[in-house]
Amino acid sequence: MPIRLCLTAALATLLLAQPIHAAEPGFFASMAGKWSGNGSFRVNTKAPAVSVSCSFAAKASSVTLALDGNCQGMVLISRSIGVRLKAEGQRYGGTYIGSRTGPAALSGRRRGDVLNLGIRWAKPVNGDHDAEMRVEKLGQNAMRIVTIDRDATTGRSVITAQVDLKRN
Repeated sequence: MPIRLCLTAALATLLLAQPIHAAEPGFFASMAGKWSGNGSFRVNTKAPAVSVSCSFAAKASSVTLALDGNCQGMVLISRSIGVRLKAEGQRYGGTYIGSRTGPAALSGRRRGDVLNLGIRWAKPVNGDHDAEMRVEKLGQNAMRIVTIDRDATTGRSVITAQVDLKRN
């Protein structure tokens, strides 16, 4: 019995001592390149969606992702957008740039090919500081970015932005 206990403890120590990299070297790196696509944005949860076309350049390493681009809708709407993410163990964190309230903090986890991130706006948006962002890898040459916010009046979740991108 003591030998089994010692072997179990040794195995547990060995497994726990191994570094855990949530970003597996290929996940962020596979997102590098130029991307473009279409989608929609809402200024707030009550506003109608506006169709947009977007283009992005992504730089990536095994633990970082920098996504910079621009989205345009109609003739007059144009916004620069950026996402900076870093994997630290099982957690992901970073910054979203492009909100009219200023840079927003991002933090969350990845499940499979989907990063589920909480957004903490610099100033209240739709009645509070919190929202969600999903960055979803859809195969080798496609990804989707979605933001979801809660309507302060109804409490319902509303997709405030969704952009489907394909690698150029």
